[in-house]
This record gives sequence, C-alpha cells and structure tokens, in this order.
Amino acid sequence: MPDIPPNYATLFLATGNLLNLALPNRIYYENQDAYTQHEYERKVAWTGERIHALNADVLAVQEVWDEAALKDVIAASGLRYDFVSVPGAENAPPANGAQGTPRVGIATRLHVEGVRSFTELAPGFVVDVPGLGPHARFERPPLLATLRMKHGQAVNVMSVHLKSKRPKFLQDAGGNAIEDRDDRKVAARASLRSLMMRGAEAAALRCIVIDLLQGSELPLVVMGDFNDNPHSVTTQLVAATSDVAYDKAARDVALFNAYEMQGESALKKDVAYSHIHQGYPEVLDQILVSEEFMPGSHHNLGDVRRVDYFNDHLHEGRDRSRSDHGFVRALLRLRTS
Repeated sequence: MPDIPPNYATLFLATGNLLNLALPNRIYYENQDAYTQHEYERKVAWTGERIHALNADVLAVQEVWDEAALKDVIAASGLRYDFVSVPGAENAPPANGAQGTPRVGIATRLHVEGVRSFTELAPGFVVDVPGLGPHARFERPPLLATLRMKHGQAVNVMSVHLKSKRPKFLQDAGGNAIEDRDDRKVAARASLRSLMMRGAEAAALRCIVIDLLQGSELPLVVMGDFNDNPHSVTTQLVAATSDVAYDKAARDVALFNAYEMQGESALKKDVAYSHIHQGYPEVLDQILVSEEFMPGSHHNLGDVRRVDYFNDHLHEGRDRSRSDHGFVRALLRLRTS
C-alpha cells in the first residue's frame, strides 16, 4: 500500500527593523529631531506598503518607540492583525512610549496563547562593562509569543534585537558625550563595550532558547535584528548550529538559519542581504528555526519552503521615512496530522 503524503499548513513569518518608528512631535533620542506630522505620515505610509507586500501571518518588528505608531502602520497596510504588542512602548496613559531605547514587537493574525517579555539576563551571564558597570538587563527585551495555527499546531515565535556594533561612548544624563570620540583608543574601548554587551545578551538569549527547546517538540522560530552575520560568534552563541557537526544530540537545542534550510525547489538568489554598511551588503536580520523544520530529523514536523529578502529600497538613499534594513520573510510548513 503506497505511503499517503502528509498534509501541511503553511505559515508566513517576516521580520523587519523599522528604524525608529515613533509618533510625531516627540523626542526619542536627545540628539535627533522629532518627526514632523508630514514626516510621520510619509513613514507610516511607506512602512505600511512594506507590511502589505510581506503579508505575513506573523510579523516581528524592531526599533519601535510607540506601539500606537505600529498600529498606525498596520492600519496603513490594509491588513488585519488582531494582535499587536510592543511591551515597553505602550501609549495608553500613564505610559508614554519607550524611553531610552526602542523596543521589539509582534503582530499576528494567529491565535495568541501567551506572551512573555524577557528583561533580565540569566544568572551568571551579567558582565562588568568598562565605564558602565554591570550589564544585567536586555536593552531591547526579547518577546516570546506562543501561537496556534488554524489546524491546531502550536509554535513559539520570538522577536529579538541584539546590541549593535556601534561604539558605546560614555554620556551624561542629557545624552552628551563625556569622552573624546576622536581619540582612537577611546573608540576602541567604546567598541569593546558594545561587543561585551551584545555577547552577554546573545549568551542570555541562548539560555532562553535552551529552556524552550530542551525536551520539547514545540517548534521555535527566532527572528529579528542580530546586528551580526549568521556565522558570527554572537549569532552562533544564540543558535549553536555548529555544535551539531560533532554532537547529533545538540540538534535538540540548536537553531538553524532558515535561508540555509530552504527546500530544493527554492530559488536561492544572490541577494541575501538585509543591510548595507559602507557599501558592503551584510545579513543582520535573520530567521532561525528549530530542529522541527529540519528534513530528516526524528523530530521533524515540517520544513522551510522559501526565504525572501525585500531589500531594493536599500539602494534608494538615506531617508528617515524608509528603514535602513531589508525585510526577511520565510514560508514554513507544518504537518496537520
């Protein structure tokens, strides 16, 4: 009797750094001008068009200062997302949006069973940063949502944004520099601060991933702005993909780059970049998936059909209405039975 092929349900997931999405006439960084009403409307319209093109079931976003602004973008997209959340950037009184640093969020049309924001680094992963002291909290807390698809499959999705490589110069309470930024040794020390902070956050995020995956068959997707490439030390701190090469048991708690997991029928074009820095394309925005999407795994529940990069706007010049990051979208499948 021939084998009956399994039935699959499809799931579109996408991630995008929205580049300081904030309400008009409010200061988000002390050294940057607030958006005028006209600038805000342009940014909402442009971002809404991008969201419409992605048409994702689950959307992970980064650099959101105001949850209300994200809701304006969703409205402009013409799509319906019943759940939109950016913890720490709420605007309902007495909240007044994110303060100090932007936050990450999730919008989805799927049923949401639970949401959790992680603020503290895991015990033992706090680092003492020169000039700043203990780095014990995520600057942009990762956001976890447990979702259920219409056929009943459950999946965990995380939106993340790790510390950038931008040098972390010391500032006073007003945001003014208190170091000589033209001193190259000072700049090296500032870059070290950023690396230490990103490394500590990556290691703490790794602990969260292990807790979610160890002994579980619930699929996990981690997506967002990692501020480093897929094979960097910090990204591999989170994913631990390389461990699988010499320890098959490591698959249980490893994450895999969705782009590298695409099915044979996928068209892999050489446009897989999400950011351009000083003329060089690089992949900072990534979608990582758990073993359940790995073909041939004993715990396989589905696969990655296709990954697309929406990055044409990166060649259009700098403009505050547009993001300086590309958007990444993955088409996943999960078995219905």
